[in-house]
Amino acid sequence: MSTGRTHGVRRLAIGALALAALGLSACAKETRVTRIDPGVVTDLSGRWNDTDSQQVAEAMVKEALSYPWLDSYVKAKGRQPVVVVGTVVNRSHEHINTQTFITDLQRELTNSQKVTFVAGRGEREEIRDERREQAVHAREDTQKSAGKEIGADYMMKGNISTILDESDGTKAVFYQVDLELIDLESNVKAWYGQKKIKKVVERKRFLF
Repeated sequence: MSTGRTHGVRRLAIGALALAALGLSACAKETRVTRIDPGVVTDLSGRWNDTDSQQVAEAMVKEALSYPWLDSYVKAKGRQPVVVVGTVVNRSHEHINTQTFITDLQRELTNSQKVTFVAGRGEREEIRDERREQAVHAREDTQKSAGKEIGADYMMKGNISTILDESDGTKAVFYQVDLELIDLESNVKAWYGQKKIKKVVERKRFLF
């Protein structure tokens, strides 16, 4: 076989190997999506997730509404207290979407039927804009007038913080959620709650 033909065969072989390698690479990067029940716990990374948010919100609202301040208020005023959720500050080392946690708190408060829950600051602004639009464009008999909002009696607010400990591929993450219920007229803290979560994440090493 001539030298030219030999080089040509080698080039074809190298090209075939390169294509095969690309094919294997493409297969290795194939994405598979599986739909599962949203209620199933999927703790893949050990970071704060939707399960943590839901469980903490449910537990803390249940605790807050079981304390004496609620019965004392109803007996004194003859009605349910009006509650609004304020800010929840992320003081952890992770990026946590606190708005999702706030929404979980709002849902639990509303569904409890033990308090009257009103819209927060951002929602109120949007609703007020709608009333202003109605005052100009809607029929007079369907317009909603300003100055009839119900003021909140209490605000729930708090923060999420973490402590991280890590060594030799094992990581322990300690989450602490602190919430307060504050009387908006007197600034008295009617309730203070704390929920802790601890996770241990182990990364296994494989030797080949």
